[in-house]
Amino acid sequence: MAETRNLILEIGTEEIPARFCAPALEQLKENAAKALAEARLDYELVDVFGTPRRLVLYVRNLALRQRDVEVEVKGPPRKIAFDAEGNFTVPARKFAEGQGVALEELEVRPDEKGGEYLWARKRIQGESVETVLPPLLAGLVTSIHWPKAMRWADRELRYARPIKWILALLGDWRVPFDVDGIETVSTTRGHRVLGPAEPIAVSDADDYFAKVAGGYVMVDQAVRKQVIWQQVTAEAARVGGFVRRDEDLLEELTWLVEQPTAFAGSFDPAFLEVPAEVLVTTMKDNQRYFPVYKAEGSEELLPYFIGVRNGGHEHLDIVRAGNEKVLAARLSDARFFWDEDRRQPLESFNARLKEAVFQEKLGTQFERVERLVSLSRPIAQALGLSPEQEEQAARAAWLCKADLMTRMVFEFPEVQGYMGKQYLLHQGGDPAVAEAIYEHYLPRGAGDDLPRTGPGIVVALADKLDTLAGYFSIGLIPTGSQDPFALRRAAQGVVQTLVENGLRVDLAALVSRAIEQYRLPGEAAVKTHSDLMEFFRARVKVLMEQREIRYDVIDAVLAAGFRDVTDAVNRAEALAAVMAEPEFAAVTGAFKRVANLAGKANEAGAVSAEIDPELFTEPAERDLYGAFVDLRPEMKRAYEAGDYREFYHLATRLKAPVDAFLDTVRVNVEDEKVRANRYALLQALGGLLSAPADLNKLAG
Repeated sequence: MAETRNLILEIGTEEIPARFCAPALEQLKENAAKALAEARLDYELVDVFGTPRRLVLYVRNLALRQRDVEVEVKGPPRKIAFDAEGNFTVPARKFAEGQGVALEELEVRPDEKGGEYLWARKRIQGESVETVLPPLLAGLVTSIHWPKAMRWADRELRYARPIKWILALLGDWRVPFDVDGIETVSTTRGHRVLGPAEPIAVSDADDYFAKVAGGYVMVDQAVRKQVIWQQVTAEAARVGGFVRRDEDLLEELTWLVEQPTAFAGSFDPAFLEVPAEVLVTTMKDNQRYFPVYKAEGSEELLPYFIGVRNGGHEHLDIVRAGNEKVLAARLSDARFFWDEDRRQPLESFNARLKEAVFQEKLGTQFERVERLVSLSRPIAQALGLSPEQEEQAARAAWLCKADLMTRMVFEFPEVQGYMGKQYLLHQGGDPAVAEAIYEHYLPRGAGDDLPRTGPGIVVALADKLDTLAGYFSIGLIPTGSQDPFALRRAAQGVVQTLVENGLRVDLAALVSRAIEQYRLPGEAAVKTHSDLMEFFRARVKVLMEQREIRYDVIDAVLAAGFRDVTDAVNRAEALAAVMAEPEFAAVTGAFKRVANLAGKANEAGAVSAEIDPELFTEPAERDLYGAFVDLRPEMKRAYEAGDYREFYHLATRLKAPVDAFLDTVRVNVEDEKVRANRYALLQALGGLLSAPADLNKLAG
């Protein structure tokens, strides 16, 4: 068995931004696995660990030598390698000499193009890691791509933060290399405050984890996250409350500390008069605290917060007091804004929207609101809302951007929509209108809540459709990965809102109404509509992919139309389900042939206006026509009811007559009328079968 050692590579830096750390470690792991494989160095495991100040690569049981490898080298063509008598020529002899093999060991065989060449087979001995590993590890250090990087001091290397040290140990051997003038060492460093001032000697790779832990560094990010959550929940329980697990906040805190210690702080209960979302935003987004709730599932906040420091319990009272002071100042500002904004009705802020630009070429926020009010009515009617709900939606559309001009939203943009709801409720406004103001921003991203009330759905759709129509009308269409105006998110929000709420509407018609608001010239309006519907096609496809629907089923359904996106998703799910059934999978080939023949007939224009049973001359075509006539009403009823599984199950009854027709009836006969009549039958059958999905798009 090959001799092995464990490897540790630690890249020590100044504090790396939290959002950079996990992606950097993932790159380091992937790059290491790839580099070791290419270098023919076997190993048992590659893993990565890290903190804000260090990225660590650990390789268990790394082989001390490369694997030997047998390679084949192509030499000169046969016609050059041999003379007329069949003897090796000078080029052949030089090739053998250059490859270090005897002439009799050379082989003659064809290459991938069929030409015959000389081939030399030779074994390359693996080199020691002492030769291979130094440049490999140096390359790994520089292989990480950062979202933002720069040169530091007099260094040439661009990095997220300055590299301060590089530890590299294979067993007890320090792997010698340098990166940008920084030589490797066999020492690490402890916590900036709790750890020793001097570097910590590490005698062996196996010694690393104990030594770094002794320096008050919790290097395993998974353990660190678990410890943080345990401490946070314990502190919340200690003050008689409950904290909700917030993965984003927990992940950020994990990458802000090397030695976490959670603590509970308090604030003046009078601040609880401020709307809860403002308090939560202040604590979580601004201060990175966990808010404390009265109980699990409760929306009532307690006057406490849980913070996490990068250090131990020493002087924790001072840390707590400092954090309480900072939070009190922020909450005082929030309460002042809350009191000031409530001095006037929410609607009074609308006038200021005339001074707020929505987009330079698309007018002001006030003009936008006027468009939303106008667009809300046809959307409400398309959704079948009551007259009362239609009025509530129009009222919500009128007020939905008013809170943008409040002092609270200016200071805390994250609470837009929420504050509009709170201000309207405070002045005694309609709760349904207030909820719609809040819901119209939903969903704000992947995994977010969706609007659920009728008026809220209307204004959410109007807001997103207006934004999309406006930006597309001036040519600001996302390309590649670039989407500075979050238009993909807006379109995905429209699709999700319709599908998840089971809403059946004509999306293309709503897009037309949104575009009409901008009064574009005819050709420009048509192009904008076409571009936007193609954009929606991609979003519908994404949603179907997220539901793990087969790619060919998605293509087949979208080819049949997606104006009603909810219906399109239903069709895709039904087709995907029946495709998994053996009895249906067996008939798709025949149905695809029918659809293909019908399509060719359409292209050639060789179809009768109507099917004439009197022109049938073969038993199989009469049988197929009879089965078609019998099943068509039932299949149409299933199609119109949206029961697509039943539609396809009924279609399986056509298998036998379709097979018989395709096997025994020649369609392209000399008699023009008979030929056209047979194509007409195929066209009618193909049109029925392909109504929910274009079967020609299915794989196989």
